Amino acid sequence: MDLSSAIPTFVITLREGVEAALIVGIVLAYLNKANRRNLKGWVWAGVGVGLAASGMIGVLFGWIVEQAGTAGVSIEQFLEASFSVLAIACLSWMLIWMTRNARSLKQDVEGAIASTIKQDAQAGWGIFGLIFFAVVREGFETVLFIAGKFQQGVVPTLGALAGIGFATGIGALLFRYGVRLDVRKFFMVMGILLLMIVSGLVVTALGHFDAGMNALAQVDRKSASLCFYYERFAKPQDRDCVLGPMVWNFSKIMPAEQFPGSILSALLGYTDRLYLVQAIAYFVFLITVGGAYFQSLLGRSLFPLRRKPTNSSQ
Repeated sequence: MDLSSAIPTFVITLREGVEAALIVGIVLAYLNKANRRNLKGWVWAGVGVGLAASGMIGVLFGWIVEQAGTAGVSIEQFLEASFSVLAIACLSWMLIWMTRNARSLKQDVEGAIASTIKQDAQAGWGIFGLIFFAVVREGFETVLFIAGKFQQGVVPTLGALAGIGFATGIGALLFRYGVRLDVRKFFMVMGILLLMIVSGLVVTALGHFDAGMNALAQVDRKSASLCFYYERFAKPQDRDCVLGPMVWNFSKIMPAEQFPGSILSALLGYTDRLYLVQAIAYFVFLITVGGAYFQSLLGRSLFPLRRKPTNSSQ
């Protein structure tokens, strides 16, 4: 069994899980400090129900993809492409948002808890909601990623479970045993890995979209024009439906299904057959989202607001 497809989901759930573990740990520590230990049960209830809800969402998405597969190849490919695009959007937003707000995470969570426990009648439900939505948010992003790679079977799910286990262990080391961890460096390294993985998902999404268009084009002659590269731009031997001419073909030298191609595919989005549109989209995404990410690491905005010049004569 090739476990390389478990690496991306392991990285994602490890990073997402540590973020959720930080929120849980901050809440538990604040409740201890506020002498409200009676509310800890609501914290663990939020964690449990959040994980269960994430699992149910995963089962639902899996069922949707299976139903689409029975309806036709094109529908399944378009659906998986849609899941991939949603995963790209959610993970990219999370990557940049978390980096920008990491410094104020503790203050924000403690502020939310402080306002919640002032309302004794609803304090428990407020804490439950905070933890529940934190867990579901991280779980939903992982489920979207797995749904976008559904054809790889259960191995990505195993990677996700392993990531959750490691994240739980890190959370316990941080808050129960007082082990020190440079959280900023951890998120920086995991963020770079995540950036490469999501960039590879761009290539995968375009591949699904191309396969769906190709399946539609084969239905009848009216749909054949969807594959505009067949007749206009690409040579007969290296053409593809909507992805343009082939940039490289390493299928015999380094297949993506075998080591080390499988590892490079999991971490960097490597594909043994790369087409022009995929290559352009990969580097555009890497430059734009990567630029925004590194700007956020430096505490800057990609589009800083300019102050209006003041009139010194007034």
